[in-house]
Parts: sequence; C-alpha cells; structure tokens
Amino acid sequence: MGFFIGRDRKGRRCYGFDEIALAPGDVTIDPDDVDIGWQLGGKRIDVPIIAAAMDGVVDTKFAIAMGKMGGLAVLNLEGVQARYENPDEIFVKIAEASPEEATHLVQDIYKEPIKEELISIRIEEIKSAGVPAIVSAIPQRAERFGKIAEEAGVDFFVVQSTVTTVKHISSHSETLDFTKLCKEMSVPIIVGNTCSYEVTLQLMETGIDALLVGIGPGAACTTRGVLGIGVPQVTATVDCASARDFYYTQSGRYVPIITDGGMSIGGDICKAFACGADAVMVGSAFARAEEAPGRGYHWGMATPHANLPRGTRIKVGTMGTLEQILYGPAELDDGSQNLMGALRTSMGNVGAKNIKEMQLTKIIVAPAFQTEGKVFQKAQRVGMGK
Repeated sequence: MGFFIGRDRKGRRCYGFDEIALAPGDVTIDPDDVDIGWQLGGKRIDVPIIAAAMDGVVDTKFAIAMGKMGGLAVLNLEGVQARYENPDEIFVKIAEASPEEATHLVQDIYKEPIKEELISIRIEEIKSAGVPAIVSAIPQRAERFGKIAEEAGVDFFVVQSTVTTVKHISSHSETLDFTKLCKEMSVPIIVGNTCSYEVTLQLMETGIDALLVGIGPGAACTTRGVLGIGVPQVTATVDCASARDFYYTQSGRYVPIITDGGMSIGGDICKAFACGADAVMVGSAFARAEEAPGRGYHWGMATPHANLPRGTRIKVGTMGTLEQILYGPAELDDGSQNLMGALRTSMGNVGAKNIKEMQLTKIIVAPAFQTEGKVFQKAQRVGMGK
C-alpha cells in the first residue's frame, strides 16, 4: 500500500477531516429520533463529546457543569489543579502573559510540585455535585495517582501520553504494565494516544476499557511540528476502528475508541463518528466556553515540558456558554455552537439511528468540499470562510 515518494521508498496517503465528506443516506431520519448515547465501562453516557484533560478547558467547576449536561470532562492530575490550592490566580497570570513570554511562564508555573492531597480534594469536589468524575495522569504516575483517585471515588481513569505503546523500552524508568493496572483498578481505564491498527490491538488485549486516537492534531499542540510524527485523524480513526472491530470478533469484548483532537466544529465531529469513533474528545471548542478556566486562552498538555515543549498557548476567545456550545441556540454560523444538534442533524441526513449506524456512513474523498461555491464566504470571512 502507498505510493513511491522516491527511489525504493513508499509513503502511504492519509486523510484529514478537510479532505473528506459524508454522502447523504437513502433514508432520512428526524434528528429528534436518533440516539447519540454511548457506553463506557458498561455505563451509558448521553453526550458522546468529552472535554479534554487540558488546564485551560477543565477545572472542577467545568467538570461539574459538563456532568450536569450529561457529558464527561477530564481533569488533568498533572496540571495546576493538583499543584495549586488556588488555581484561579495562575490562570490570570497565563492569560495576561505576552505571546513571547507565555511558554516560559507556563514552564515555570508547572515546576510547582504536585500535591497528592489536592487530587482527592478535586475529585471530591466533583463528586459532591452528583456527577461522574474522570481524571488523567501520565503512565509514570498512573499507578500511584490511580490508587489515590480510586479511593477518592473517581468513576473513570485516563492514562495519557503523546504516544502510548504496550512495548515501551526504557533503561531509566519502569514500564507501566497496562494489564496489571487494569486488573488492580476497579474503575474503567481509558488509555491513549495512538493512531495505528497494531498498537490498538495490543492495547485492547491488556484489558483497557477505551482507547484515545490521535497524535498531534490538537489546536494547541505542536507535536507534529516539533517531532514530525502523527497521522491525520480520518485515517487514524478508520485504522483504529478496524482494529477495534477485529478485536471484538475475536474476543467478544467491545472496546470503544475516542477520536481525540483536530475537531473544533460540528462537521469535523460528525466526520469522526462516520470514520468509526464511538465518542470524541475536544479541547479548543470547550476552551471558548464562558465556564472554561482559561479565560479565552488554551494551551497544549506538553506546553510546560522543561526541555522540549510540544504545545503552545493560543487565544481562542470566549464565544458563549457551555450549554450554547453543546445544545445551542447557536448565535454563530460556523458550526462552533450546538454541537449536539449538528450531530443529530447529520445522523438524520445520512439515515443513522445511532452511533453504530453512523459508523457505516458512506465517505467520499472530496478535495473541493471546503471551497466549492464558497467564494463569497471566503472573501467576506464569514461562515466557512473564517
């Protein structure tokens, strides 16, 4: 598979969201009649859009608001919520920093040690509101933080890194045993990130409950520029969905995949489901909510890395409440609001009654999809021309 990119060397052609389109179905369904819920660890989640574990997006207040609307918002245990008793002061500093000093400031802020007692406090704050708590940690701290989180009553635990594999080789630190972690913890384990068929199979065989798909597509992520690695999200999702389906036929156990990053508007989210996602994870779309702690700013999870930052702080602005972004009413014409309405309407137009049927939608390669007939929008910088 692939094309020759030079003498004796082939490269595979891969696709991103801007390069494909969804073909309408032969039957259409009333959007109010479609089911957009999904299952995670045996529990039904009404909203299939998860707020990413990024400090500019999720704090305890945002997690509570998202939970009350039927969704999940992941709290980052490596971030300021677990380092500072009063994170609001930190967000003000980050928002007021100039572009030139932002990365250095964030690096300094994240030098503050993580305080394990704050992990329990933050989880208890979320749980006291009567909503599910979901938190994330890097593999090096997953076992320790997982035990603390479990004791505090967490509902879901995420282990997340830039690239996750089962076969990790290191002469400096012990490799996390995902099989052991899944057996020791009593809550569902979500692991990421990956973008390959083979690694998806290997990770699912360890007993994980869900998988995050995507390397470098996030709005604030610079991994692709710094490291040169990643696979466009359409191809990554299709590959990982294929592995999920093969694993299901072999084991009888269904492990949902979550497309993570590269989506900020309704159309991209709809395409992710059509490519095989069971749910999606987004950051920048929610960073623009009035409830987001970043005050209109958003930064990548690897921005504070001491030696090789792979993220940056970007200004996304504030454009509405979380309810508007999820459920409308939309005041903007670019697909950034009423994401749930967009998903329901798209599913209705392709004739999908639920997410599983949406995954069977006919997909076409459409290079002109974003530009055909949009001359005035692009010239006036409105709608799809922004």
